[in-house]
Amino acid sequence: MEFKTVLSFCPYCGCGCGLLLEVLDGKIIGTLPSKTSPVNQGKLCVKGWNVHEFVMSPNRLIKPMVRKNDTLENSSWDEALNLAATRLKEIKEKYGPDSIGVLTSAKCTNEENYVLQKFTRAAIGTNNIDHCARL
Repeated sequence: MEFKTVLSFCPYCGCGCGLLLEVLDGKIIGTLPSKTSPVNQGKLCVKGWNVHEFVMSPNRLIKPMVRKNDTLENSSWDEALNLAATRLKEIKEKYGPDSIGVLTSAKCTNEENYVLQKFTRAAIGTNNIDHCARL
């Protein structure tokens, strides 16, 4: 058995709390607050304490899927991205950009969320974007 702790940060909000991920045989099994982090000083909120759960969830999608005949099927990244781009373009042309809304996630980094809001406003042309983090 190989056990180690890996210093990281919480992905849930913009605070940047430091945490230690407990890793056993390559799998994350727990979370501890980093006592040396100047941000959270050894404390974590309930989301931070449970951050390890979504990473190892068996329900987490790990490859692209597309719906075919009312069933989700594995696909290539090219197929999934082309389908998404085509459908977004069709919807935008038919109903206008404000017919599209984008939801982003606290499980993304701040940089990923920034890119998504930029894409929503600049590429799609709407301000209909929201974020799930409610602290």
